[in-house]
Amino acid sequence: MDVRDRAIVLATQAGLPLVPDPWGAVGRMTGMSGDEVLARMQAMAARGVIRRVAAVPNHYRLGYVANGMTVWDVDDAEIDRLGREIAAIEGVSHCYRRPRHRPHWPFNLFAMLHGRSREEVERQAEVLRARLGEACREHRILYSSRILKKTGLRLGPGGAGSDTPQRR
Repeated sequence: MDVRDRAIVLATQAGLPLVPDPWGAVGRMTGMSGDEVLARMQAMAARGVIRRVAAVPNHYRLGYVANGMTVWDVDDAEIDRLGREIAAIEGVSHCYRRPRHRPHWPFNLFAMLHGRSREEVERQAEVLRARLGEACREHRILYSSRILKKTGLRLGPGGAGSDTPQRR
């Protein structure tokens, strides 16, 4: 990452400006044109420096206050195929495979569901259960008990040691 890329990352790490021309706004903050900002963001994504640019809605403010991480004990021979199917179901915001920790934790497939009530999340989980069929031996729903501040990796603002990533 060169100095100009770093300036773009620092200007956007808390989010893109919510304006009709966000690339131009970032360009004005960093002394670049909007076209250069966009081209540099695309190049950083292609190199894997940044993973994605995406909107992250506040689901609590949208009324989705029941958040359930569903955990599933799925046959290892079927998990790759079924994981892709589960991830494609509407309402699943995250879906991934994790190692089991037997005998206490047999679950290997995780899928996050959001609803306006626990009953809604439970109905969504039943859709997943039906899709998993005989390959699923057991499942649970783990509900959020509090809201945690969510932020990604942050770079320091400059000076000595500023390349050290920080989590906030």
